[in-house]
Amino acid sequence: MKTHVPGGARPQLLDTRGRSLQDLRISVTDRCNFRCNYCMPEEVFGPGYKFLERDELLSFEEILRLAGLLVERGVSRIRVTGGEPLVRRNLDRLLAMLSALPGLDDLSLTTNGSLLPAQAAGLADAGLRRVTVSLDSLDEAAFKAMNSVGASVTAVLAGIDAAVAAGLAPVKINAVVRRGLNDHTVVDLARHFRGTGCIVRFIEYMDVGNTNGWQLGEVVPAAEILSLIDAAFPLEAVPPNHAGEVARRWRYRDGAGEVGVITSVSQPFCSSCRRLRLSPEGSLFTCLFAGQGTDLRAPLRAGATDDALGAILDRVWSRRDDQYSEIRSQATRDLPRVEMSRIGG
Repeated sequence: MKTHVPGGARPQLLDTRGRSLQDLRISVTDRCNFRCNYCMPEEVFGPGYKFLERDELLSFEEILRLAGLLVERGVSRIRVTGGEPLVRRNLDRLLAMLSALPGLDDLSLTTNGSLLPAQAAGLADAGLRRVTVSLDSLDEAAFKAMNSVGASVTAVLAGIDAAVAAGLAPVKINAVVRRGLNDHTVVDLARHFRGTGCIVRFIEYMDVGNTNGWQLGEVVPAAEILSLIDAAFPLEAVPPNHAGEVARRWRYRDGAGEVGVITSVSQPFCSSCRRLRLSPEGSLFTCLFAGQGTDLRAPLRAGATDDALGAILDRVWSRRDDQYSEIRSQATRDLPRVEMSRIGG
């Protein structure tokens, strides 16, 4: 359903729960140079795993066409993800194409940071505005246990420094907190980035995909995370930056910056979710926990017109009724879900 917005603004495309379309996440590859146990566990995504072939991936031109149609339908914020997006060749060319879309207000990227030292400046020149870097712990043993490939904290910190130097600020740091693996390092991570302008966001361990062995007992609730930080550095809540922001924001009372928590398990935010996700091979997903998507690559390559593609997009969003995190239960636990490495977090 579309609703009229006065004053010449774009019409709002609403789903069945009255949520408007705002954010698009574009995954450009299903490959990654890490094997984080909450996303791409090594025992599943090992040497024999079959990743997408190059001709199965959407081309940059195909991505741009779909992104443009979605911007016309209300998308104002695009985030490029993976897998690890920086393993996709010539990504700066795609970013330059996307950054030129009329009506796009924000273009960002999520990365593990390891390849940023060589690419940050070029990405900024191409029009990228911000980056989010995944760093689950400053403790080398804990971090290596989580990424499974021996990647060092030092390499990721170098990537963060490169992003800051390139002006991709404020850099946000995403840390998935998993009980028994890195929960003991939460305060250290907060302490390290206090006063730097970087914003750490602590993410509750989620049951994304079907391969990460999720157990509710390994979830560290956001309230517990905040209590740990508040005991060391007193916090106060602050309002969101924009409608649909998934992170709950807290700032240090002494003015040394802020942290965020993403509470998909303990405090679901389905009611305000405004995201679509486009996979590397051209499937459109309406939820991080979706079991299936809508194939857009086939009509694209069959010569579909913009009107025909637009009709598909309108239909997908207008029929959307996702609320997985609000209904999460034993009954939903074994439902098939797309892997996060395919559609981004």
